[in-house]
Amino acid sequence: MFEAVEDLIGEHADLERQLADPAVHADQANARKLTKRYAELTPIVSTYRAWRRTGEDIETARELGADDPEFAAEVKELDKERDELTERLRLLLVPRDPSDDKDVILEVKAGEGGEESALFAGDLLRMYLRYAERVGWKTEILDSNPSDLGGYKDVQVAVKAKASHEPGQGVWARLKYEGGVHRVQRVPATESQGRIHTSAAGVLVTPEAEDVEVEIGPNDLRIDVYRSSGPGGQSVNTTDSAVRITHLPSGLVVSCQNEKSQLQNKESAMRILRSRLLAAAQEEAEREASDARRSQVRTVDRSERIRTYNFPENRISDHRVGFKAYNLDQVLDGDLDAILQACVDADSAAKLAAAGDTN
Repeated sequence: MFEAVEDLIGEHADLERQLADPAVHADQANARKLTKRYAELTPIVSTYRAWRRTGEDIETARELGADDPEFAAEVKELDKERDELTERLRLLLVPRDPSDDKDVILEVKAGEGGEESALFAGDLLRMYLRYAERVGWKTEILDSNPSDLGGYKDVQVAVKAKASHEPGQGVWARLKYEGGVHRVQRVPATESQGRIHTSAAGVLVTPEAEDVEVEIGPNDLRIDVYRSSGPGGQSVNTTDSAVRITHLPSGLVVSCQNEKSQLQNKESAMRILRSRLLAAAQEEAEREASDARRSQVRTVDRSERIRTYNFPENRISDHRVGFKAYNLDQVLDGDLDAILQACVDADSAAKLAAAGDTN
């Protein structure tokens, strides 16, 4: 399993030499790329060295244990430590998603269930905003289409990590598991007879693209402006500030009307469009590894659910990984760590199994 580590150690040492050269930092883009790769390899190298060192300590303790019982007792503790290092190294060597360091565009869309679905979409939005607040991420609502009772027909929000974070611990690394259909079971606010209803809302998560990652030709776009509609300030229905962008080669359409400025709405729409084009390009290029994206929203149909939020039982269930807990109220208040970790662990286990099959 660890044959490739020696090559990674060599690469790590080479990167260290390059980064020590002041001339390398004249090209800031290249320096950032080298620094990022160096940071990715450092925990692998340090863990492997500890694994090797513990193995040597075990051999020494066994030799000395023939004459001293204290050293013989130490072998058991060292074996346990080495097993832990082995598992950690196995996880570190699992192929990483190259987008794990990226920020995301998260979209929530009401589905079946009418006004109740829109209210649930609003609950999901609040859940993600509260979770982002808990972990110190920044959020920015790019566009929204509110419903009459205070929910959302659809809403798009940018989620950004702190300026510096551990390699592979960006927003996408955690929130990519949220894409799919979320089903709710509860008595709607509009229900007069107390009956439990089932409705659904869809969540789509895409890594936010940088300008250099998505090439958009000058003739690829059709940009239309129109008057905003729905709740808002004085500019609503009085100025042509809303923007609709159509990407002609793909047929993708993005609309934004949240801001009073046409320019700001255009910028927000372009961010959403770039993230969708990047996701589509990655799925096309890596179709064999795109199970996670294919599980995201295709149609907001109750039968295509990834997760159920059962209010009468205060229960949340993730159907992909078999996770179940009875703290729905806390989850909706942003306590998503346990359910996200269950998804991360299941993903890592699947990758480890796949790596074992190929060896």
